[in-house]
Amino acid sequence: MEEMQQLLSMGFPEELAAQALAATGGKSTVKATEWILTHHKSNNNNNNPSPPPPSSSSSSSFQPKLDHFFHSHSQSQPTPDPQPEQPTKRLKLSVSPSQPQPQPQPQPKPSFFFKPPNHHKPTTHIHEPLYERLRPRTLDEVVGQDHLLAPTSLLRSATQRNRLPSILLWGPPGTGKTTIARAIVNSTASPNCYRFVSLSAVTSGVKDVRDAVDEARKLRLKNHNQNQTTVLFVDEVHRFNKSQQDSFLPVIEDGSIVFVGATTENPSFHLITPLLSRCRVLTLNPLKPHHLALLLSRAVNDTDKGLVKSLGFEANVSVGEDAVSFIGNNCDGDARVALNVLEIAAVTAAARAQQCKQKEEEEGVEELQTSEENKVVVVEVTVDDAKEALQCKHLAYDKAGEEHYNLISALHKSMRGGDANAAIYWLARMLQGGEEPLYIARRLIRFASEDVGLADPLALNQAVSCYQACHFIGMPECNVILAQCVAYLALAPKSIAVYRAIGAAQNVVKESVGQNEGVPLHLRNAPTKLMKDIGYGKGYIYTPDNPSATQSYLPPSLQGYKFLDWPDRKPSDR
Repeated sequence: MEEMQQLLSMGFPEELAAQALAATGGKSTVKATEWILTHHKSNNNNNNPSPPPPSSSSSSSFQPKLDHFFHSHSQSQPTPDPQPEQPTKRLKLSVSPSQPQPQPQPQPKPSFFFKPPNHHKPTTHIHEPLYERLRPRTLDEVVGQDHLLAPTSLLRSATQRNRLPSILLWGPPGTGKTTIARAIVNSTASPNCYRFVSLSAVTSGVKDVRDAVDEARKLRLKNHNQNQTTVLFVDEVHRFNKSQQDSFLPVIEDGSIVFVGATTENPSFHLITPLLSRCRVLTLNPLKPHHLALLLSRAVNDTDKGLVKSLGFEANVSVGEDAVSFIGNNCDGDARVALNVLEIAAVTAAARAQQCKQKEEEEGVEELQTSEENKVVVVEVTVDDAKEALQCKHLAYDKAGEEHYNLISALHKSMRGGDANAAIYWLARMLQGGEEPLYIARRLIRFASEDVGLADPLALNQAVSCYQACHFIGMPECNVILAQCVAYLALAPKSIAVYRAIGAAQNVVKESVGQNEGVPLHLRNAPTKLMKDIGYGKGYIYTPDNPSATQSYLPPSLQGYKFLDWPDRKPSDR
């Protein structure tokens, strides 16, 4: 029997092991071990004879084997001395081999299963992040999206009338998309009017959506008198492919759910048109520094869910205004980042404060130990703590998303407008965000022809050289090369004559009748006698021999058409 072998391997006598298994049903080694320890101790206290363990009447002789068997924590704990213990409420059993053994009541587990009690145990740590604990519960608590939460806004009107439409919340991370979705349900006029169900497109699929919809329909049929509607919130909805997004269309149409999606990507590029047609797109803006300062103030002042809970012990926490200002100005409007930085900075400051207090106590600096107030640790979060927590400035940038295109557009338009300072700034933003330097260099080559063009033909040489240099040495050394080219192109004279010329010519090729006309005979090549005999090249005037001669180079239907708006140059001037 496996349980018997395990008990024998712990060092228990065979007879005592058999009694323990009989008393506990014979299916659990742990219960049998608890029974032996409890029974053996009770018998010793009552002076009842019982079979002793192999080497001693005390359980201490086989305790090391138990510790090894159960991988207990007792290796770091001293073995308790066999001294009189405090009376404990345990059921005492008298064991007789000839009588059936009653099932013992649940007993406290032996000490080797747990660490010894700590009489100075600190307050239990709250592992839930600070930003999650402080998430606003109603729309009135949401900060920084006043354009969406005004008294006459769509959301306010919908919550007051219990008529929520399907919506898409689009905005950068940490601006309150999930918060608003949850707060909408909690802010309705009737508390039980809506039921909130949350899914994430990162971990869910069509099956999860279908299950949520089926449950919503069943609930609505069951409670048809209450008319409760399910709000299905899908985070990162842009991660669903086209067919997955199609699964939302019929359930939005028949009113089975109210759909609320959240995305950080431009819905025009990542969501299908039928879904956009059924939802109202609400845009969230990055939070301003004073919005972040308000959230940080809430975190410090909230004693139930705020910063104190992150420290794990009672403390008086204060955060300097310079630290709040630093966090607010370096988190790029992301409330989640700001609260994370504050939480890490407070933990750093708390560790320093505890070390200082312990050192002062050891040196005898604090004389008043009787006052409870003197035992509370004072934690002061400084700007240095905030810098240590942030490490580097947070930049909202992704190399394939919305901000990527916003910044390259800003760079391009700054150069077009001749503002070298602004162009270099946007270049620095892209490089700091991790943009590939060769991508920027390719865009500069395009700019050199599109916006500078014939006004400074050497600009193209500069841009191509910039690309080659960036390819040779890479980042971070190529940053100055990119900056030089950006400044050159920004300060160079501008001409879009070539850009407009090629555009106009392409439109004519696509739309006009001239696209079907053949090349005039005098412009055709005539490498063979047959081609010359049928008229190829006939009438062509060799310009180097006749500089003043004129001839037409366009098809007959396009004679006199002008694509390039640029001063005419005579052949002799070339």
